[in-house]
Amino acid sequence: MKSDKIAVIGAGNIGIAIAQGLEASKEYKTSNIVLCRRKLSKLQSLKKRGFTLASNNLEAARLADFIIVAVQPKQLIEVLQDISGGLSKRKVLISVVTGVSISEIQAEVGSDCPIFVAMPNTAISIQRSMTCIATNNASKAVQSKVLSMFKSMGEAIIIEENLMAAATVLGACGIAFAMRFIRATSQGGIQIGFDADVAQLITSQTVNGAASLLLMSGRHPESEIDRVTTPRGCTIEGLNEMEHEGFSSAVIKGLTSSHKKITLSS
Repeated sequence: MKSDKIAVIGAGNIGIAIAQGLEASKEYKTSNIVLCRRKLSKLQSLKKRGFTLASNNLEAARLADFIIVAVQPKQLIEVLQDISGGLSKRKVLISVVTGVSISEIQAEVGSDCPIFVAMPNTAISIQRSMTCIATNNASKAVQSKVLSMFKSMGEAIIIEENLMAAATVLGACGIAFAMRFIRATSQGGIQIGFDADVAQLITSQTVNGAASLLLMSGRHPESEIDRVTTPRGCTIEGLNEMEHEGFSSAVIKGLTSSHKKITLSS
């Protein structure tokens, strides 16, 4: 078990998901995971599980080796100003705030500590996240530590910072897009005869299986589709009808629309 102390500042939905993922990984002591948010009363259940609570942002930063900032974009400047006095080159600052660059963070903290931006998704709480990470001033050794931390909670890769907006759309927004597909498929399942809970179970496990096939085999989705479709069969009938209705086009348009929203807001 690693001795590193990790602070999560802004323990809301994604912050708590990260804390739960770190706990579930069993690579870090729960007591070494420090949580902080404005309303500490909302974290009492986590305190009972062994997490450490900090009374303010600066205290959280001073207690930790790795500081993960998971607040809303409009709160980030204030939080960075709060913790700047607790940073040093021996600490690592990781922002999971959408649309904020490393240079913008550096300008606020005025520290020579390594800075990362990372984009996980909410599946991090069950160690199934896809996390994309970028940095411009961290050593290979520090990069390896941060990568290892997030790999303990799913899959993680280092990317160029200019791809972080795209990573947000595919990985973080992608959870919602996948959920909407599952919901729509479940509703279709109800229409053709299943009870709602059974339709959702079949759909969820089918999507899980499809993703696992691609991850384990490395094959292209179309090669797996070809294994299922037969001449004049029901699968190709359904696929073609979806395409006639603009399925792929709608997904691509949704992705590019989300990406445009992020880039215009940055």
